[in-house]
Amino acid sequence: MRTIEGKVVVLGAQGVGKTSMVVRYIGKMFSHHISPTIGASFFTAKINVGENKVKLQVWDTAGQERFRSMAPMYYRNANAALLVFDITQYHSFAAIKTWVKELKRNVDEPLVLCVVGNKTDLESSREVNREEAFHYSKSIGGTYYETSALQDQGIEDVFLNVSKGLICLSQESLHTSSLRVYDSDNITSANPRGVVEITPLSSLDTPPLTEAETAKSFCC
Repeated sequence: MRTIEGKVVVLGAQGVGKTSMVVRYIGKMFSHHISPTIGASFFTAKINVGENKVKLQVWDTAGQERFRSMAPMYYRNANAALLVFDITQYHSFAAIKTWVKELKRNVDEPLVLCVVGNKTDLESSREVNREEAFHYSKSIGGTYYETSALQDQGIEDVFLNVSKGLICLSQESLHTSSLRVYDSDNITSANPRGVVEITPLSSLDTPPLTEAETAKSFCC
């Protein structure tokens, strides 16, 4: 079995539900009282996909404008990006396009791009047309998913899609040098998801990291 380790950066405007989505996936929980991310938070998740074990190093970034200058530190050497917007706030969808332009200017190696329309539980207040979001995602070479962190819908598919994208990237002859690929002999079975612990990274120096980790198994 091969192990593939890739860095995933989560980008989007403030309040779109980036942290709620990640915590729902890793911690299997939802809270209405999650504080805004300061700088970024770091998580890991392990997913078994066929004969591959994918380890995702997930960087959940702050959406507040005052932290925008810190973003390059977090998406540097990224192998995948989750571009999250709120389907009830069109401006948050427009912000995604700005993030994509910034990534293309600053990240030289191939990226797995996944656009995520969050908060489908608020369908009656939708401002972003599903077809528009889908066609935009296709135009940038990405995929499109809609999710609800509140109702735990679609989130598993997002992370599985990213994992499969990293597997495809690892199989290309000129795959990104920052993507770690190696054979692993001692692979344990998937562990149940535990309580997530979030570590805010508010310093530009050497912030302490605490990993929130989960393991999952999927078949292609």
